[in-house]
Amino acid sequence: MIKHIILSGTALLSTTAMALAQEAEPTDGQKSEVTEIWEPVPETVETPEGEPPSDAIVLFDGTNLDAWESVDGGPAEWTVEDGAFTVARGTGDIRTTESFCDVQLHIEWRSPAETEGYDSQDRGNSGVFLQERYEVQVLDSFENPTYVNGQAASVYKQHIPLVNASREPGEWQSYDIIFKAPIFAEDGSLRSPAYITVLHNGVVVQNHVQVQGPTEWIGYPQYEAHDCAPISLQDHDADVSFRNIWVRPL
Repeated sequence: MIKHIILSGTALLSTTAMALAQEAEPTDGQKSEVTEIWEPVPETVETPEGEPPSDAIVLFDGTNLDAWESVDGGPAEWTVEDGAFTVARGTGDIRTTESFCDVQLHIEWRSPAETEGYDSQDRGNSGVFLQERYEVQVLDSFENPTYVNGQAASVYKQHIPLVNASREPGEWQSYDIIFKAPIFAEDGSLRSPAYITVLHNGVVVQNHVQVQGPTEWIGYPQYEAHDCAPISLQDHDADVSFRNIWVRPL
């Protein structure tokens, strides 16, 4: 009988302790609001379907090349027609009149539909150069073998795309590029390299890859200190077209 009473008392004490624990005020570490952050409130950005975000800088809206200039000086001489512009062979590269550092860039491009007599690097070749130095390759890579660190969506001569997401020649394609600019110390030494993420037709093909330095056709890249700089497009003697270009400084 005594043993039964002791056990019953123990159970009663345990139940009472649990009740008291449930009624006790939670400590700061037990409150959900401790890990809630309310400020700063992110700015609202409108994202209408098929249009640039409301905070984007439109670099080409289908009407003119006012946001671009020739890298040799003077206005951009590429041809504007039907809401797009096309490389005017032999007129040289063009670049934005404004300089950029970290950006989100959207650009749509189209290689020529006619491929007869062209292959490898001669099919629809151009390039998107961040800060006029770091190239994401534009090329017709649909059933067109070439060196893989020079195919469409490669970081030219540096990073092979994860997959080949190319559409057929003559079809519009898109790049969405996230670019983290390099950072240099006051003495010109490199503190942090550039990084690039690329989505080709909505598919991740470069996943925050480290840029080894400015694009080089021959030899190995080596960083040199620079400030923010324009975005440029390459005249590589091919009738490549572009449209719907916008950028968001980050």
